[in-house]
Amino acid sequence: MKQNYLVELIPRVVEGSLFCRPDGFLSVIEYCMFSVECLIPINLLILQINNSNLFLMSDQIKHECGIALVRLLKPLEYYLAKYGTSFYGLKKMHLLMQKQHNRGQDGAGLAGIKFDLQPGNKYICRKRSNSPKPIIDIFNQIYNNINKISEKNPERLRDTDWLKQNVDFSGELFLGHLRYGTFGKNDILNLHPLVRKNNWMTKNLVIAGNFNLTNVDELFNKLVEYGQYPVETSDTVTILENIGHFLDGENERIYQKYKNEGCVKRDISYKIADELDVRRILEKSSVYWDGGYVIAGMIGHGDAFVMRDTSGIRPAFYYKDDEVVVVASERPVIQTAFNVPIESINEIKPGHALIIKKNGNTGEYSFKPAKEPKSCSFERIYFSRGTDKDIYIERKKLGSFLVPEILKLIDYNLKDTIFSYIPNTATVAFNGMMEGLTAFCKKVKVDKILQLGNNITKEKLEEILSITPRREEIAVKDIKLRTFITQENQREDLVGHVYDVTYGTVKSGSDTLVVIDDSIVRGTTLKQSIIKILDSLKPKKIIIASSAPQIRYPDCYGIDMAKLNDFIAFQAAIKLLKEINQASIINEVYRKSKEQETKPKEEIVNYVKEIYKPFTAQQISDKIAELLTPPEINADVQIIYQSIENLHNSIPNHKGDWYFTGDYPTPGGNKVVNKSFINYIEGINTRAY
Repeated sequence: MKQNYLVELIPRVVEGSLFCRPDGFLSVIEYCMFSVECLIPINLLILQINNSNLFLMSDQIKHECGIALVRLLKPLEYYLAKYGTSFYGLKKMHLLMQKQHNRGQDGAGLAGIKFDLQPGNKYICRKRSNSPKPIIDIFNQIYNNINKISEKNPERLRDTDWLKQNVDFSGELFLGHLRYGTFGKNDILNLHPLVRKNNWMTKNLVIAGNFNLTNVDELFNKLVEYGQYPVETSDTVTILENIGHFLDGENERIYQKYKNEGCVKRDISYKIADELDVRRILEKSSVYWDGGYVIAGMIGHGDAFVMRDTSGIRPAFYYKDDEVVVVASERPVIQTAFNVPIESINEIKPGHALIIKKNGNTGEYSFKPAKEPKSCSFERIYFSRGTDKDIYIERKKLGSFLVPEILKLIDYNLKDTIFSYIPNTATVAFNGMMEGLTAFCKKVKVDKILQLGNNITKEKLEEILSITPRREEIAVKDIKLRTFITQENQREDLVGHVYDVTYGTVKSGSDTLVVIDDSIVRGTTLKQSIIKILDSLKPKKIIIASSAPQIRYPDCYGIDMAKLNDFIAFQAAIKLLKEINQASIINEVYRKSKEQETKPKEEIVNYVKEIYKPFTAQQISDKIAELLTPPEINADVQIIYQSIENLHNSIPNHKGDWYFTGDYPTPGGNKVVNKSFINYIEGINTRAY
């Protein structure tokens, strides 16, 4: 864009010192209808809503996908003899995927490789589904075929050689994927695993991943420089072709080596399979990657790998014994599927790849220098299953660290305060909050008893011992609520009744309700539903406590938080700037952002931080409460957020906090937030990468 466009644009978006463009709130349905990348028929939209956990938290966020890899290290006859089935690997993969269904409900896919088949036999198989219940759909198709064999020729199920030649997914290597689509259509062609086919076994590549790259355009241009002619620009296809390019090169290197030595071509194929340097392929492939990723791959002859980004943004865990190697996005699913202790499960280190050779040799190898670890803290706050030992403790700490601020807001009046939570994911943080309140009450009781000295009486002691926090289940999710209503006023009325309330628990006009939630992103459901139903109980005050800090900046590594104006914290900061006649800061940030728009990502600075700089976190929280409180609400509404300091105190080993602080772990993050702000000013309603 030319420089003079900047001069022309500012007067159009700013009138005097204030923006002309309104900052309205969008319902979830409106958001999907009017978002550039989500223009879909309303009937499909309703179908997606009806088949999702839309209101598991006040703001549902689509996020990182899930992966699972299983490699059997023994002959299939071993598992048949020990476990009574030739499909041991398939059944374990089913369990791993089912236990990670929280990581993807838009679609799923499964690929498998059978080792050592003769030419002419199909050795790579794949099934993908975007049905409302994709995991069930995939495995029903697979098991239906197996069940037919069982009915007609049950003895065939014990013939592993026959199975490998005739039945899909009867091999030694499996790769599964669960998709949460943060961008792009939910077409079956977008579902992982993807396959790059070739008649040379060692050039066949299957990949699936949990990743988002910020510089797909740059990587696409690299493919063109390599001489390729890509027909797609998605990050998934770009990664597939990128790795495939260097896989081809490694094949050629080994081929030429043995050709020059006079080896026959057929023998060279086996030598390539033995000598293929997977680490070298990954090292060369990833030179220019910018983003968060865990990418799993299988090569046609049987090598496999799982690689993790250099900051450790995306999670990956593995377990190995003499029977199996297994990788998954979450640790508890491995514990459950294989009944192994937590100590036996390892996390793949940042910048490393777990490489499993076809001969079974397995190791973790560096393919790129690791940076300061910046594992995604949102994984710990919300995304991952709370059954992980460490995550459970961390979420409880997040709740307990809110207690001092809550006590101040209620003026330490526990008698007239009820504590509750937004179902269902805030339960663990709520338990932590209640433990913190109970500890406070215990201290108060001890102090009061000691103050009584010799004046203690039964009545006074009973009064002191009765000091305890009141807990109730105030909001109850109506899981059976469904809608096909599209008119605005009727739709909002429906959203307002997604939760039922427990009547008779609140003392009208005197009680304060304190309700904890995982996070507040857009605030849509708070405004349209939660605050209204809480106010219907006629409390004196409503306090919403977020166990996460204010979400201020877009994510570009796999979470569906890509647009600045979606964030209620950003809307609040913009409103505050206008109110104090500091809209010039908005213009200045825009000017700086435009000036660096075409610079290399390594030179871009996050100037959006200047939007928040004039205000304290509390000032922004107060404005958020004002924006999210409908005019008809009678109770005083306050909103508090976790502090950044206590976030890190709760989750000390996962320091990725860019959506809260703007401190991105890769240069591409600054490029994305810069573009996101430009899009906001210019009214471009699309993601910035």
